[in-house]
Amino acid sequence: MPKGFRRLAGTTLTGVALLALLLPGSGSEAAGSVSGSFVALGDSYASGNLIPSSPSGRPAGCLRSSHDYGADAAAALKVFRYVDATCSGASTKSMTAPEKVAGGTNAPQFSFLAADDSVVTLTIGGDDIGFGGILETCATLSLIDLFGDPCERHYVAGGTDRLVAAINAATPKVAAVLRGIHARAPHARVLLVGYPDILPTTGDGCWPEVPLAFGDVPYLRGIEIDLNQMLARAAAANGATFVDTYQATIGHDACQRPGVKDVEGLIPTSLAAPFHPNERGEQVMAARVLAALPG
Repeated sequence: MPKGFRRLAGTTLTGVALLALLLPGSGSEAAGSVSGSFVALGDSYASGNLIPSSPSGRPAGCLRSSHDYGADAAAALKVFRYVDATCSGASTKSMTAPEKVAGGTNAPQFSFLAADDSVVTLTIGGDDIGFGGILETCATLSLIDLFGDPCERHYVAGGTDRLVAAINAATPKVAAVLRGIHARAPHARVLLVGYPDILPTTGDGCWPEVPLAFGDVPYLRGIEIDLNQMLARAAAANGATFVDTYQATIGHDACQRPGVKDVEGLIPTSLAAPFHPNERGEQVMAARVLAALPG
């Protein structure tokens, strides 16, 4: 059994119940088609940072949760073999190169793939464009111009939007990852899972819970939409299915109240990393994965 495989007996009753509410009959149509392994690849949005139980597996610094969206979907499908190769901070480079994290090194994520895999999920691209650094920069700039758009001015100085350029630069890297998955798992259904809605679709945001200047909220919302659209195009061009988690999480962004939000703000109100999906958010993402599988 390849490194990282584990048998899933199921998920929590709460998780199963919520998946059933989000997608009635979740997994029933697709379960019969998953005879081989279910493999989860990707970054912190796929690993479910700090959601109980996290860290799960080794190295601990990957912060994988036993209830990230891959684990929730695999449990709903009742797959016999599930491997979680996801890791916090992973970029497209992490697919073919080891990633050093606290407590050890995560092997190249492609090393977890096998020829008989049935399903491979992937969330990637956010760290290629520097997601964490963008948030840090924009939060700092909000302190000096809360009512303006200092972050947008910073990134478009000189007439070129550097974040759009970063998304464009990531496009061939994502495409290469998808081709690499097909080469190593030729019979697998490959699902490229997008990023959920982080910011409200209207209004000025919710500083300081999400510390962004009022004018930068629509700008950064647009950047996330651009990233998801790039992922959708890459999936379509490289034999993968794009899983849209953005539409399903509109109205459940980081500015919403606890119990409604799917993504946490600067100071999480449930166990999850800041600006990352919480347990409910990962379950919503799992439901979208399950909905995509029968097609």
